[in-house]
Amino acid sequence: MSSAPLSYTCAKDAGVKNWSAEDIRRSMLLYAVTDEAWLNGRSMAECVQEALDGGATFIQLREKNKTTEELIEEAREIIPLCRQAGVPFVIDDDVEAARLSGADGVHVGQSDTEAAAARKVLGKKAIIGVSAQTVEQALAAQEAGATYLGVGAVFGTPTKTDAVITGVDGLADVCAAVDIPVVAIGGLNANTIDQLKDSGVDGVAVVSAIFAASDITAATRNLRSLAEETLSK
Repeated sequence: MSSAPLSYTCAKDAGVKNWSAEDIRRSMLLYAVTDEAWLNGRSMAECVQEALDGGATFIQLREKNKTTEELIEEAREIIPLCRQAGVPFVIDDDVEAARLSGADGVHVGQSDTEAAAARKVLGKKAIIGVSAQTVEQALAAQEAGATYLGVGAVFGTPTKTDAVITGVDGLADVCAAVDIPVVAIGGLNANTIDQLKDSGVDGVAVVSAIFAASDITAATRNLRSLAEETLSK
């Protein structure tokens, strides 16, 4: 990706809230992941606002085909919405976009910038999420300073056809092995959330079940209710 314009604020920790560990754990409950494929003429900011109105507790901007500059511009529209709602906001993969936009942090995969490197760039207050499929990966990410883990795909998902399937048992194994919060991802929707009961997971990450809905607010509200009912401890 190309470098971002120098006009953007780029100080480490600039504008980043100091989220507590408990804040982060609570925010995992309904973790909304964007996908521009489902916009259907709507703006990303509009769709994110509708998700927040429905009770989304975390927003991740995941747009694989955008440049760093484009991600920054989009993030600058979404960040105020998340701030007003009191919801954390991270960018997928692009550490520079997270740094330059003032996002709360970044979510990286096993093949992306590792957690320790992202932490060095973004600062001690940043939220660093890491994808994991196994207990070994999860423990390594925790040791490297990850704030939380995204574990899956728990079920098959049309948004990531090459994903490794962990299943609920694999998810439960990771939850039992680590101390940091865990959000389940992959194939989570109104028909599958209830299968996570007693897995130990802190929340569900949802893509199409939110952003492909014709009424995003209503769909999010329903998913929030299901997540609360299923994952109450």
